[in-house]
Amino acid sequence: MQSLGADIVECNTAYGGSRQETADHRRTIAEHGFDSIATVVILDEFAETEIPCPAGSVHLQRDRIGAAFTNYDGFVILNHFKGHQMGGFGGALKNLSIGVASTAGKARIHSAGKTDKTPDCWGMLPPQADFIESMAEAAGAVVAFMGDRAVYISVMNNLSIDCDCNGHPARPEMADVGILASLDPVALDAACVDLVYASDPARSASLRARMEQQLGPHILDHAERLGYGSKSYHLLSLDGTNPPSTARVD
Repeated sequence: MQSLGADIVECNTAYGGSRQETADHRRTIAEHGFDSIATVVILDEFAETEIPCPAGSVHLQRDRIGAAFTNYDGFVILNHFKGHQMGGFGGALKNLSIGVASTAGKARIHSAGKTDKTPDCWGMLPPQADFIESMAEAAGAVVAFMGDRAVYISVMNNLSIDCDCNGHPARPEMADVGILASLDPVALDAACVDLVYASDPARSASLRARMEQQLGPHILDHAERLGYGSKSYHLLSLDGTNPPSTARVD
């Protein structure tokens, strides 16, 4: 077995609870045992910084992130793919946008650039498409900053329609799918979305409805339009089994 010797990184949240303030966040990290397996860095604990969003961005010109993110030379973006009550689904792109953003940066994304202040952003929520596009723009800023120093891994298990940040998520209805990896976060999220649609239609119905209701797949379109990834991909199985027929090919 090999070890990366990596830090686990996190940012404070924009909503109330046990992860909005650094001191409470540290206690929550300890309660879950994360600091017993690795050093945990709260990226915006001491400072924030801004990085430019991709050319062609409509809502955000700059993404506000935890400054400690700039201290690293390589990145493993590990995602739990599942539904999400605001974004429709949470995968690599949401992790890159909301996950890396500081508290103020999260407010900027959620308000589509209207404010950096919490809780002001919750009273300034934009049309849903604008929020989804803002996530794509923020994710593009992080992708450009990392360049070729990142790999993206998504774990498709316990696929509830709700995010892990929900204290009382709906129970998972879909069976576990597997683990996917890519050097392209847009292709990775596209493959995960397609695998949901390729799964048992009865068991995936709730998750598909959640994704569609919240315009979740629109993030793929906007990210591809901004030019930092592609929805086209080929699925390659590492265990010799035949992957589902979900590949998108130009």
